[in-house]
Amino acid sequence: MKIGVSVSDPLRIIAQGLVTLPNDGRVMEKIASLAREYDVGLVVVGMPLTLKGDKGQKAKEVDAFVETLKTQLDVEVVTLDERFTSRIAERTLLAMGTTRKQRADKARIDTMASALILQSFLDRTKHSLGC
Repeated sequence: MKIGVSVSDPLRIIAQGLVTLPNDGRVMEKIASLAREYDVGLVVVGMPLTLKGDKGQKAKEVDAFVETLKTQLDVEVVTLDERFTSRIAERTLLAMGTTRKQRADKARIDTMASALILQSFLDRTKHSLGC
């Protein structure tokens, strides 16, 4: 499994895909490093709920990942439903006129899906944050 990483602008208006990281023994270190580099104040993690909105096995794995992440970062970590983000990312790439090879690049899809998740969070919270 790979992890798409995105950041927002300082005003929390626009999400931008950054990179896709391999979920290996160094992923927490890499995420912490990116959080410091981009002066992150909050981390949003996509939660892979089932079509019925329940937590299946993958979601339970993400819960464990989030708990570990919370011990590694000095910022709040929240989750957001990520259903259909990979499919939306694939369709967005198609609409952008990318080649079949580019659309088959799982890392590109994961990065774009992470930007969609973050953008969804930003859009949902902009009024409550006073933006």
